[in-house]
Order: sequence, then C-alpha cells, then structure tokens
Amino acid sequence: MDIRSIRKLIEIVEQSDVAEIEIKEGEHNIRITRSKEPVMMSAPAAPAQMAYEAAPAAAAPQQSAAPAESPAAPAETGHTVPSPMVGTFYASPSPDAGPFVSVGDQVSAGDTLCIIEAMKIMNPIEADVSGTVKKILVQNAEPVEFGQALFIIE
Repeated sequence: MDIRSIRKLIEIVEQSDVAEIEIKEGEHNIRITRSKEPVMMSAPAAPAQMAYEAAPAAAAPQQSAAPAESPAAPAETGHTVPSPMVGTFYASPSPDAGPFVSVGDQVSAGDTLCIIEAMKIMNPIEADVSGTVKKILVQNAEPVEFGQALFIIE
C-alpha cells in the first residue's frame, strides 16, 4: 500500500463518522483510529489501572498515604486545582523561562497555571477560579496522576 492510499484513508476517516478503519493487504496491516477524546487522557489511564489491579496491596498504602495528607488539606483553605490527566508537571513554558505562576500571584479564571506533558503533547492547565495562588503542591518535572492536587487558590 502506498502513501497516497494511506493519506486517502486518513481523509476518509477525518471526513466521516467512522471512528476506526483497518485494512489488511497481503502482509501489510494498517489501522487508522480517530478518538473523540484526547489520546493523552485515554492511553496512560490503562497502564495505571492495570498497576492497581495487578498489585492491590500496593494500592492500599497509596490510599493510606492520602489520608495522611488529608489532615493537612483541611488546614489548607481554598480551591484545589486537580490534574486532569497523567503526565509530567512543568511550571514554566520552557526550561529557561520563568514559572507561569508563583505563590502569592493573582490569577484569573482561564490563566495558565502550568503545563502537563502527556505522550509528548504539552497541555496547558488553566485556573478554573480567580484568586491568589496559596500553594503549589508539585515540583517542576515531577510526574502527576489523574486527579492529583496541583495548586491551592484562595
């Protein structure tokens, strides 16, 4: 199968309601999939889920670690901004640039707080409320989980 045929298949998938197409031609196998969700959200979730299923004993300590942090959370008043995906947290747009926000900065709803890299895609994370950044809960270049608290905004 030549590249023109592959491009034509991609165009067909993009212009139609077809979510997936698979073509087998001799020894060649081509599958084109279109997802309505961003790929970075669906792909990393499966390995994390398998890790919890494969090691239920490992999940219990993580759950017990969360309540240990919970007593600190009630002391922290304000709105918590959670991570919408699994990935790597970056506080600045590039290694040599300053951070998007620092503790004490005023932010408005829609302001970029950080970037989470997932599958080589940089996803800006925006504030969903206006206020003052009270605490940044994650270090730069640290991996984050889905739902993990990133910021506290008052």
